[in-house]
Amino acid sequence: MSPAKPSPAVSDIVWADCERQARFDTWLQGLAQPHELVSDSLRMASADASFRRYFRIQGKDASYIIMDAPVDKEDSRPFVKVASLMRDAGLHVPQVLDWQQADGFLLLSDLGQQTMMQVLQPQAPAANLPLYLQAVDVLVDWQRASKPAVLPAYDEALLRRELGLFDQWYVAGHKGITLDPTQQQTLARSFEQIIQANLAWPSVFVHRDFMPRNLMAPTAVGGPIGVLDFQDAVYGPITYDIASLLRDAFISWDEEFCLDVTVRYWDKARKAGLPVGQDFGDFYRGVEWMGLQRHLKVAGIFARLTLRDGKPRYLADTSRFLGYIRSTCARYQELKPLLRLVDSIEGIVEPNIFGFGRQ
Repeated sequence: MSPAKPSPAVSDIVWADCERQARFDTWLQGLAQPHELVSDSLRMASADASFRRYFRIQGKDASYIIMDAPVDKEDSRPFVKVASLMRDAGLHVPQVLDWQQADGFLLLSDLGQQTMMQVLQPQAPAANLPLYLQAVDVLVDWQRASKPAVLPAYDEALLRRELGLFDQWYVAGHKGITLDPTQQQTLARSFEQIIQANLAWPSVFVHRDFMPRNLMAPTAVGGPIGVLDFQDAVYGPITYDIASLLRDAFISWDEEFCLDVTVRYWDKARKAGLPVGQDFGDFYRGVEWMGLQRHLKVAGIFARLTLRDGKPRYLADTSRFLGYIRSTCARYQELKPLLRLVDSIEGIVEPNIFGFGRQ
């Protein structure tokens, strides 16, 4: 079957810029013959919290993903670089088949249509253990490939900027609260403790959003888990990605399950020579403090997505990441002032009895 000309008239793809649409059509037409693309199969695949969006198009024997990443809003170079690093580490990631760098159009191999998130069974935690352990294996492989000075440093300045999103966008923007000087001092002191605790851990390659929504379920029994959305990868604390995996902003597990997976990760990482320390209790504390930083940041990012970018759906999970924040603060004496501040911001008068953060 000879490939047909890609058509600009696709029902579920809307272009705000007609000139950009024309450039896209020209680029795609140039790929039609070598990849045997079926023009009328072009459809939206997904959009994410950034300005990127993804299309799916069928070829004669395989489907492909197209990334639309406007260059004035998104830099695709980190995606291409990290994809190469991950592939060299043995990870199953999209292959960059073509990159129209001037406009930010990329043709990628398709890793499937179901994320790990979509196949999880929330009511049966044990049934999900094999997938999580497969994800742990992927994470260990990624971290074993780590080298300094290859990816941007997840340093004090970046950690501080991320934590600042909580005050700027969640507290002031979303909640409409201006902290008084005493509250500002409490927040600043707590942020300092969190930053120093996290920087105490050795650095490795960090995906930075290693969670079930960004992992693709195997397309066949025994097949690999795919990895997506890795363009923000950095070189930072080894505690980060395992915290992302188990303290997800979109799904929660009881602490028993999280401990089980975390200790299995710690054991595999230790045997692989990764710097996770010899005491699991110390490591677990590090994971909790890293997760706390992440969820304070996430609260700010989700508020920003609503207020600045017009994407309010993310704040629907506010109670989940606030649960993580409060449960971690309640566990450690030095974080009790932060817990009281968060409770004040949320209007919580009576302390709740809660566990790990499950909602």
